[in-house]
Amino acid sequence: MSLPARVPSSAAQRSAGSSALQQRVAAAILEAAAQVLARAGEQASMNDVAAAAGVARATVYRYFPNRQALLDRLAEVAVADAGARLASARIDEVEPDEGVARAVRALIDVGDYFIALAHERIRPAPEEFEEKIAGPLGRLFERGQASGAIRADVPGSWLTESLVALVVGALSATPSLGREDSVAAITSMFLDGARSRSASTTAP
Repeated sequence: MSLPARVPSSAAQRSAGSSALQQRVAAAILEAAAQVLARAGEQASMNDVAAAAGVARATVYRYFPNRQALLDRLAEVAVADAGARLASARIDEVEPDEGVARAVRALIDVGDYFIALAHERIRPAPEEFEEKIAGPLGRLFERGQASGAIRADVPGSWLTESLVALVVGALSATPSLGREDSVAAITSMFLDGARSRSASTTAP
């Protein structure tokens, strides 16, 4: 004889509802912070973040007790999002040139979070950055160097930093290009500098 399904108590339902609400508020604050910091940088205040999120200043401080806590969380979200997008792009399954284009598209789609970190000069946790961003990009560049598609006289870490810097610069530029135009421009600029000289001379 099967037992009847247990019905959650009212207290449990209220707790679950409260947790979901807190997650939505925290997400709204982070999204607003990314937008505000991407545009105003260090000039943006917690008041500006609260106004953009549509919440009280006290609410922002309830979730993030100071500016550094907010920035640290933005860094975590940006790295996690970039890592997930790079994994979905499967940059390790295509030719290096196509892998670079896919990587650029993935990083561009992180958007304001990347710009905010650059403006605030915040470095994500090294181990997280290595695992989710630097590692996958480094392996892509190593494969390109081994095949002769990418110049081997430049360290992979330089190539990674250069590509990320190009993405941040393009996202911050005014006037901005459309998504696909930005992908094409960044990919072309990067590969023009990163492509091996032998590959450049034989390219059509």
